[in-house]
Amino acid sequence: MWRQLSDRLQDLGFSWEGLRDNRHGEWWLLAQMLLIAAHWLPPTPPPASLGIHWPLAMRLIGATTLLVGLVLGAQGARNLGASLSPLPEPIPGAALVTEGAYGRCRHPLYQALLICSLGVAMALGSLLHLGLLLALAAVLGHKARREEARLCEAHPDYAAYRTSTAAIVPFLPWLDWRSA
Repeated sequence: MWRQLSDRLQDLGFSWEGLRDNRHGEWWLLAQMLLIAAHWLPPTPPPASLGIHWPLAMRLIGATTLLVGLVLGAQGARNLGASLSPLPEPIPGAALVTEGAYGRCRHPLYQALLICSLGVAMALGSLLHLGLLLALAAVLGHKARREEARLCEAHPDYAAYRTSTAAIVPFLPWLDWRSA
């Protein structure tokens, strides 16, 4: 089992050298993973410590938003299939996917992560988690830009797809750079 995992990670481009020099965007992935893991932290400051009773309706809307993000992420992962990689480097020879979730935006997995993060922040009423959402948006925006540079090199059709489809979140300049 460990050998299979090691082989799969090598197929995706992971290496100790890459962790040292970020050759395949490993640092962006590590930053993303740390921010996602930080969502398990308790709400800070707790709304009650600020004299705020966080409404049950907001908690339910946040939980629902989180579930929507998980469903959208599963759809994006399923649509990408064998082309799925956690690194911002396309897998050599992988097909360009522009249908399904990828017809809605170019990075639906990043969009799903941001929706999940928003859901957690809303459910907990936490300033810390709001900050994590903003930090995750910055990291995913940078990671997506690196990924797109590689996709343009690997797929001649990517430039046309890029101009017609939102990047991560339509009409938010940092997360949608169609005209760039």
